[in-house]
Amino acid sequence: MHYVTANRISKSHGIKPLFTDITFHISEGDKIALIARNGTGKSTLLKILAGKETLDDGTLWIHKDVTVALFEQEPHFEEELTALDNIFHYKHPVAEALREYEKILNNPGKDPNDIAHALARIDELGAWEFEGKVKQILGKLNITQLDQKVKTLSGGQRKRIALAQTLIDIGFEHKHVLLIMDEPTNHLDIEMVEWLENYLNQQKVTLLMVTHDRYFLEDVCEEIWEIDTENLYTYKGDYQNYLEKKAARIENTLSNIDKAKNLFRKELEWMRKQPKARTTKSKSRQDNFYEIQTKAKQKVEDLQVQLQMKMNRLGGKIAEMKKVYKSFGDKVILKGFDYTFKKGERIGIIGQNGTGKSTFLQLLQEQAMPDSGKINIGDTVVFGNFSQQGLVIKEDMRLIEYVKNIAENFPLADGSSLSASQFLTLFLFPPEQQYNYLSKLSGGEKKRLQLLSVLFRNPNFLILDEPTNDLDLPTLSVVENFLNDYQGCLIIVSHDRYFMDRLVDHLFIFEGNGVIRDYPGNYTNYRIEEKLKEKPPGKEIVTEYTPTPSVSINTAPKKKWSFKDKKEFEQLEKEIANLEKERVSITEKMENPGLNYDEIQKISFRLTQITGLLETKEMRWLELSEMEQS
Repeated sequence: MHYVTANRISKSHGIKPLFTDITFHISEGDKIALIARNGTGKSTLLKILAGKETLDDGTLWIHKDVTVALFEQEPHFEEELTALDNIFHYKHPVAEALREYEKILNNPGKDPNDIAHALARIDELGAWEFEGKVKQILGKLNITQLDQKVKTLSGGQRKRIALAQTLIDIGFEHKHVLLIMDEPTNHLDIEMVEWLENYLNQQKVTLLMVTHDRYFLEDVCEEIWEIDTENLYTYKGDYQNYLEKKAARIENTLSNIDKAKNLFRKELEWMRKQPKARTTKSKSRQDNFYEIQTKAKQKVEDLQVQLQMKMNRLGGKIAEMKKVYKSFGDKVILKGFDYTFKKGERIGIIGQNGTGKSTFLQLLQEQAMPDSGKINIGDTVVFGNFSQQGLVIKEDMRLIEYVKNIAENFPLADGSSLSASQFLTLFLFPPEQQYNYLSKLSGGEKKRLQLLSVLFRNPNFLILDEPTNDLDLPTLSVVENFLNDYQGCLIIVSHDRYFMDRLVDHLFIFEGNGVIRDYPGNYTNYRIEEKLKEKPPGKEIVTEYTPTPSVSINTAPKKKWSFKDKKEFEQLEKEIANLEKERVSITEKMENPGLNYDEIQKISFRLTQITGLLETKEMRWLELSEMEQS
C-alpha cells in the first residue's frame, strides 16, 4: 500500500531553492533515513509531509487512511501543564485511563480505592498490553517526574518527554501510521539510543527519519534518501552501501561535467561567431548552449578537511590527576582517581547522566577545585573546550567578523596558513554565506561555527562534550576527518557510537559512586563484552573449554598431580601462549583505519572470546600450579 506519493514537488526559502522537481513514494513498512546538509531542506520536507508547511509547486498525495505523526527537533508543549498531561494529551479512552492511573501512582497520598478503580477501568478497556508499553517507554527514557510542569524542565528532559509522547501517541492511532522523526537520538544517552533502536525494529512501523547517528541509521533503516544540489537521490540498503553508491555517483557526475565543459567551449566559440539576426535553427542551438552551460558550471561539493595543524608543542608533562576526590554532599563524583595523560591520547567518556562526567572535565581544566588530591597541568597545554552550552554570542555580527575576532589566520604545519575565510569554507561555510549574520544561522550551523571557533584557536588538548548534536552527516564526516589527523590529546563525551569508535583508543566508563573504569578498547568492544555478561547461564558462547570446579583454599594437604593433570597443565601453557599471540595480532588489526563495520564486529567478537578463554584457562592453570607435582 502506498502511503505517500510526491510528484515533482519544489520548495524555496526566499530566493534560495531547497529542492526542485523531486518525486518519491513511501510504502507501508518502509524505513527511510533522510540525509542532507543543514539548511538544504530536510526539516522542511518533513514538515511538508506532516502538513505544517506548504509546497511551492508539484503535487503531494497522502492516503486517506494514513495518520502522520511528527517528532520535531524543537518540541511544542502546553507549558503550564505537567509532563503527564502533555504525554497523555491524546483524546482517547485508553489514554485517559492510563493518564489517570499514572496520576494516582505519582500522588504521595494515593488512596488504595482510587488505584483499584483505575485498574478496573484499564481492565475494562483491555489496555494491559498497552499499559506495559507505556511503562517500558517511560522507564527506558528515565521519565520519573511526571507531576512537574513542562516549563521547568531542561532541554534534555523536554526532548525525552516529546519522544515518549510520540511513541505513545502512535499506539492510539489507526493501523496505518507514518512516523516522521527529526533527530530522535539527540539528548539521549547511549543506553536509551540502543533501546530506541530495538523498539523501532520490533514495531511494525513505517518510518521516515533524519538522524546523524550512523549506527542507529544502519540498524533501523533499509533505504537512504539524500537531498543534494536541489535533487533527491535514493539508495536501497545500509549506510555502507550509500557511501559506495554516492562515491560512484560523484565520480560519474565529475566525468559528465568534464564532457559538458568540453562541449561548452565549442558551443561558446560558435555563439561568439553568430550574427545578431539568428535563424530558427540557430535559436534551438542557443537553447541547447544554455543547457550545456548549466551542466558545465555544476559544482560537486564533497569537501574533506585535511589539515596539518601547527599546534603549540606538548611538553613531557601533559596532565596528572593524583588521588583526586570530589563530592557534592552525599553524591560521590571521584574517589581517589589517579591518571597520567600521555601525548596523542584519545579517550572516550561514557556513563549515565549524573555520574560526574561534566564535573570531571571541569576539574581537568581547573574550572573546579577537587576536595582533595592534586591536578597538575603541563605548562605547554592549551585546552580547547567544546561544551554543550552552545555558541556564546555577546552581540550579533557577521560570520567572518566573528572568526576574525579570534584570529586572522590559521597556521599550518608546513609554515603556510589559512585565512579566516578559507577556514570557514573548509567547514562548509561558503564565501557567499560568510557575510550572513550569526542570528540567521540554524541550530546545526551554530554548532558547526562553535566547533570551528574552538579549533581556530589551535589547541593541543581538545575536550569535546557532545559535539555531534545538531550536526548533519556531511559535516560530521568533515569533522571526523579533521580529528582523525589531529596530533594533540583528545577527550570525547558523546552518545554517537560511530563517532566514538572511529576516534578514540580507550574509554573512561563512569559507573557511579566515584568509580571510573579504564577500558582498553572502543565502544563497540565494550558493548559486546557487556552483552556477553548479560547472557543467562547455560547460554555461554565460549564452549571450547569447560573448567573443573575451582579448588577452595584451605589447610588440607595439597592434592598431588595425576598423569592427566600433568598433561592438562602442559596443554594449558601452550594454549595460553597461543591465545596471547592471537590477542596481540587482533589488537594490531583493530588499529587499521580501513576496516569496515562488519570486520570490526567480527574482530571485536573474537577478542571478547579470547579474553574469556584466557581468564578461564589461566584460572585452571593457577589451580593446577597450586597442586603438588608428583
